[in-house]
Amino acid sequence: MKLPYLLLLLICTCIAPQSKAQPRALVLQTDFGLKDGAVSAMKGVAFGVSPELKIFDLTHEIPAYNIWEAAYRLQQTAAYWPAGTVFVSVIDPGVGSARKSVVAQTRSGHYFVTPDNGTLTLIAESMSISAVREIDEQVNRLPGSSRSYTFHGRDVYAYTGARLAAGVIPFDSVGPLLGTSVVRIPYQRATFRNGTVKGNIPILDVQYGNVWTNIDERTLAQLRPGFGDQLQVRILHHNRLVYEGTMPYAATFASVPEGRPLAYQNSLMNLSFALNMGSFAEKFRVSSGPEWTVEVRKK
Repeated sequence: MKLPYLLLLLICTCIAPQSKAQPRALVLQTDFGLKDGAVSAMKGVAFGVSPELKIFDLTHEIPAYNIWEAAYRLQQTAAYWPAGTVFVSVIDPGVGSARKSVVAQTRSGHYFVTPDNGTLTLIAESMSISAVREIDEQVNRLPGSSRSYTFHGRDVYAYTGARLAAGVIPFDSVGPLLGTSVVRIPYQRATFRNGTVKGNIPILDVQYGNVWTNIDERTLAQLRPGFGDQLQVRILHHNRLVYEGTMPYAATFASVPEGRPLAYQNSLMNLSFALNMGSFAEKFRVSSGPEWTVEVRKK
């Protein structure tokens, strides 16, 4: 007697081997550069944990020791990756010191493997951390690396991140729970008061020399600028005036003649300053970091 087709299909489905859960993306960020084998060694460790891992680069060109820029690049990109993505960020001037090695889980379901040295400052604000665990190096460390003290990016962070992304360990097995707080770097938040918008310069558009601020669309709207309005701009470093000038608020760079300054909203919808076909940062000697601030008023 022949089994009905649907019953036969159901039986075959039930006895078929179940496919394994696919590893989550592993995204690497360092200040190592690509001139030597450091990044390749990290990828080799991760690949050794699971050859099925998909490993991606955020950037390896963070300026040496620049924890603040690492914090910004994570914030700039993390939200565009799917939940479950594991980020390994290694800007670690205190390697081997008392600073903690942690994995932070956000409410969005992303994971960040990094030294707790300020790297998570902006992620904690924009994505909200739900739990932080200290990496237990007795368990989550590359076997045979215990005598190595200066390459935790390879021995601890890449190894732990790969194990988490590959599903070898759950988040609960990273190490002891620390709560939800992380080390934070102080800086000027975007504010509006008495007709003036204030903010920070978190980063430069390094290719073109444009100056990006953290003044978001909602804060800027309180100033009510329209395209063509003139803005008075002051830029300060450690409260010392570096630049003061007037420029139009414009939709595009071509709204002003070549070489002239303008204010505009960048791709993240934050207020920024530029020279049409020139480097604003280079011409006016402006840089970025938590100690840089801006003040903007309508003329």
